[in-house]
Amino acid sequence: MPPELPARLPRVIAAPMAGGPSTPELVNAVGFGFLAWGTCSLDQTREELSRVEEPFGVNLFYPQREEPLREDLEAIAAELGAEIPEPDYAFGFHDKLRLALEDGRATIISCTFGCFTEEEFKRIHDAGIQAWVTVTNEVDALKATERGADGLIVQGPKAGGHRSTWTLTEEPDPRPLEKLLDGIFRHVNVPLIAAGGARTHEDVEHLIEWGATAVACGSAFLLADEAGTSDRNRALLREGGKSVSTRAFSGRYARGVETRFTREHDDLPPLYPQLNAMQKPLRSDPDHAYCLVGEDFAGKLLEGAAAEIESALLGY
Repeated sequence: MPPELPARLPRVIAAPMAGGPSTPELVNAVGFGFLAWGTCSLDQTREELSRVEEPFGVNLFYPQREEPLREDLEAIAAELGAEIPEPDYAFGFHDKLRLALEDGRATIISCTFGCFTEEEFKRIHDAGIQAWVTVTNEVDALKATERGADGLIVQGPKAGGHRSTWTLTEEPDPRPLEKLLDGIFRHVNVPLIAAGGARTHEDVEHLIEWGATAVACGSAFLLADEAGTSDRNRALLREGGKSVSTRAFSGRYARGVETRFTREHDDLPPLYPQLNAMQKPLRSDPDHAYCLVGEDFAGKLLEGAAAEIESALLGY
């Protein structure tokens, strides 16, 4: 039998934000948060484990089974003047999962971009750990629960960062988060964690009313003192601007601050993860900035200690 839902799971969870913002210090400062191991090296994951305190969760990127077309990669590489990198389509998933299970302290292990196999669910459950899966529609929600998911992170279109479609070529479901929660709630019997667009206590309560057990907030913590958000991205977030969902950031649909490159490349084919790597040397150029954040963020992100931001979201 899978373990029960953590007894003191708070209504607000610090969502995993790959690329730096989700530090152990941020996770330690709130009631419950996730380490974002999607793009971390194995050495980084070990170092984060040495600094994090219980309770906490770990999020992994599930291995990508599709590869971008070579001709598409060659075209964008020529435009950027870059070499085409050789990516790890598994994102180190198997080694990171093994490390999390050997450490054994995580309350929850979740995955993005896919779903654990039944054998992987069993390994997680045998370690006394919950297994959650990020979904964006009813079909994936049913598949995840049938395989053994203990909880579903239901991600809506307003969410910052990558949209957790299970295939590289899939067009994300555009329905509002409320509609996704309502549809999935009718088909499954596991806790639903709403993700995408919550900035205030009122937003949190609204999503709870739509059937969520808790709300995962990522963008709301980007300007927290403990977040690993870079100085450059903190400045971009304070300046405001428009948040757009596009493949131009990384080659996979992701939402972030609009740049000249995203405006001029709003119809790119799937190029993940190579496009992300090709643009990495260019990120200091504002035209290629990589500041992932949810919709309608300008002037709405709180600053200060993570615990204070969490209290505001909880209405304390």
